Amino acid sequence: MTAVPAIAAVDPAQDERFMQLALALGRRSLGRAWPNPAVGAVVAKDGVILGRGWTQAGGRPHAETEALGRAGKAARGATIYTTLEPCSHQGKTPPCADAIIRAGIARVVSALEDPNPEVAGQGHARMREKGIAVEVGLCANEARRDHAGHIRRITQGRPQVLLKLAVSADGNVGAAGRKPIAITGEDARLEVSLLRAHSDAILIGIGTVLSDNPSLTCRLPGMLDHSPLRVVLDAQLRVPVSFSMVSTARETPTLIVCAPNVTPLAEQVLRDKGVEVLRLALTDGRFDIAQLLKALGERGITRLMVEGGPKVAASFVKANLVDEAVLFHAPKTIPDGIPALEGLPFSALTDRLKRVSSEPVGVDTMERFERG
Repeated sequence: MTAVPAIAAVDPAQDERFMQLALALGRRSLGRAWPNPAVGAVVAKDGVILGRGWTQAGGRPHAETEALGRAGKAARGATIYTTLEPCSHQGKTPPCADAIIRAGIARVVSALEDPNPEVAGQGHARMREKGIAVEVGLCANEARRDHAGHIRRITQGRPQVLLKLAVSADGNVGAAGRKPIAITGEDARLEVSLLRAHSDAILIGIGTVLSDNPSLTCRLPGMLDHSPLRVVLDAQLRVPVSFSMVSTARETPTLIVCAPNVTPLAEQVLRDKGVEVLRLALTDGRFDIAQLLKALGERGITRLMVEGGPKVAASFVKANLVDEAVLFHAPKTIPDGIPALEGLPFSALTDRLKRVSSEPVGVDTMERFERG
């Protein structure tokens, strides 16, 4: 192999700009790349972008090979910016580290080392062995946030959990008698659709299904196919086959989690409609949230959005398995309404997390919380 070309003078401001672009590109595949991480990559030389790439739907092709393919022969002597360490192992596709070496890349700027044991620094080491300059850590905090689902699944065997709640000014999420009621305005609902599009799966309980008959799809224009896997906790398979979650299961995948003792006939009726059914043991009549998340992690889910009612939300909070929360606060009140977390004060959620932002969304306010 010919020698690696010399590296041009490094411009820190330019590095920052190209890595920010790589991060933005990677976010395009959030919710679509699982079980692989949503990576972004940029190939540039002398301040000129030669190729851009992001992980494609289903997790491949990978971002680096996409960017290299667009750069072509011009990639020789260039720098590649990538939001996660290029893979070094042979999976369904060849290692990205090898593709970078073959392309004649002179310098790699990587935001993070991949915690996956099959990579874990080996991609960086392989490229350094070939004389490529490798730098790690630029925009690491932002990359860590974008790859939180991948990191959580690799290190803990479960997806990153985001809890979304729409809450009235008096702390309620539903009307008396558990009747559905519109709480937030249209702007907030569009934000929720974007959250759904960036999630691998969205979870609710059977109570919400029976009261709302929701579709749980991404309602942004042209993004219906970005809708996540829909997960329903329905121990006894009570969901009516005429409801949207079942009738549209062939267009938008649906997984229903039920108890082990459900009759095979009830399961088969749903499977015939295109619904996937997962049997999971109950503990004291309830699903064990930790076991549920482990089962979803085994299926490749890296980012789970919980949009269920007060019972489901409280179960995740009690288990201390909420990693992020997005709260939409509406100015309207709901007298005698249903509290956001059944059996728990609202502080049981907010005191465990750190508020990282607050901004107006139309007439409502959106707050974001993360683990500290």
